[in-house]
Amino acid sequence: MKRLIALSAATLLTMGAAHAEELFVNIHSGNAMAQGAGLVLAGQALEQKASVRVLLCDKAADIAVTGQELSNLKPKDVTTQQMLQGLIKAGAKVEVCALYLPNTGHKATDLIEGVTPAKPADVAAHLIKPGMHTLGF
Repeated sequence: MKRLIALSAATLLTMGAAHAEELFVNIHSGNAMAQGAGLVLAGQALEQKASVRVLLCDKAADIAVTGQELSNLKPKDVTTQQMLQGLIKAGAKVEVCALYLPNTGHKATDLIEGVTPAKPADVAAHLIKPGMHTLGF
């Protein structure tokens, strides 16, 4: 009986690890504080072992372009691009929406390291996964 209980507990632990929380954050605001809020929450989710995927659209995608001059946000005195780079280093998947590059004249090579153009079918499949948590900014 003890062996059965131990085996059941091990199975539950393994199942729990396989079903890690997933967070999808869509940031489209051109406002640095709104962008920062989304990035901070994504970072907190990563620290709590969630899988995080960020989609940057409209003016928010500008933070993923190299050479942008951005203001520092308090209290950490960092730009939203620096926050984004921290998320990427921590394991977040970051993409710009499929409409961003062709409508701004930017190319994929203009994006900071770790940011890729999104594929709509892939994003949609990710969003409809059971248990997906979403945030929008």
